[in-house]
Amino acid sequence: MGSIMSEEPPVSPSWLGPDPTAWASGGPMDNTTSLGMFPAKDSPLPPSQLPLLVNPWDIVLCSSGTLIACENALVVLVIWQNPALRAPMFLLIGSLALADLLAGLGLVLHFTCAYLLRSDSAQLLTVGLVVASFSASVFSLLAITIDRYLSLYYALTYNSERTAAFTYTMLVLLWGLSLCLGLLPVTGVNCLAEEATCSVVRPLTKNNIAVLSVSFLLLFGLMLQLYVQICKIVMRHAHQIALQHHFLAATPYYVTTRKGVSTLAIILGTFAACWMPFTVYSLIADYTYPPLYTYATLVPATYNSVINPVIYAFRNQEIQKALWLVCCGCVPTSVAHRARTPSDV
Repeated sequence: MGSIMSEEPPVSPSWLGPDPTAWASGGPMDNTTSLGMFPAKDSPLPPSQLPLLVNPWDIVLCSSGTLIACENALVVLVIWQNPALRAPMFLLIGSLALADLLAGLGLVLHFTCAYLLRSDSAQLLTVGLVVASFSASVFSLLAITIDRYLSLYYALTYNSERTAAFTYTMLVLLWGLSLCLGLLPVTGVNCLAEEATCSVVRPLTKNNIAVLSVSFLLLFGLMLQLYVQICKIVMRHAHQIALQHHFLAATPYYVTTRKGVSTLAIILGTFAACWMPFTVYSLIADYTYPPLYTYATLVPATYNSVINPVIYAFRNQEIQKALWLVCCGCVPTSVAHRARTPSDV
């Protein structure tokens, strides 16, 4: 097994390719340069004294991973310790937070393995972890969207054992599929043996990144359709309640419903703004493109995991109460008695 690993081309410490200085020039990577941060093999220096060249973009990704991990760890801890947060909605929010937490840890571990441990096999594992985690994050967002739609469409029967079983099924499927996607680069579906097959994110192949990108576009289209249906249902309910009050424009519920629709637009717009640039770029580009473009689209994609807890967890009234209890042991009156409105969708 050791001999097999030694014959494989080593993994580049950078996410992008073998030339660690390409990010500075903005030009395409030269496949003939020495690999990553490591000098030529005939260097007289021992490994412990080899110069360390750190890509500043990788520092940005590591910093983002640290923030993502800390932020989502708090959400996971609150949901895990509070027995009241066991409804399907909170299970899905917990799944999203766990996926983002693992994604943040994956970014930090990849930086550590690339620049400190310099372990090829460990880097492959961290790349697989990042792919699986971000896949689970996107799938969890879709599951939350489906849950919100069902809670409005089947409002009378939503809180039933059938809903709980459906939620557990979604969780098993999304994590199982994400695990399979993450195992692909680890089990040999990578471009280490043939550089020409590399995508904009090494060691993922062009076919691998294409599957991930097309899947994202399909999921985004489905989420868009579901949110359109949610908006229609919410507006219809608001209109019916307003008619009962005989005065449409002045009905507070109608005003807050418009805020809810705006919230849905912000949620979907934020998701698209973070992930769409990298998705489109990875479909049209390959490893010969300037690394600067890849980092410029990849970094914003990671910011979606920073924003997710703010949108889906910290705005939730029950999670807010649990956070106040954890932080200061009390719940402010304004939080404890705030009524749920359509803007909380």
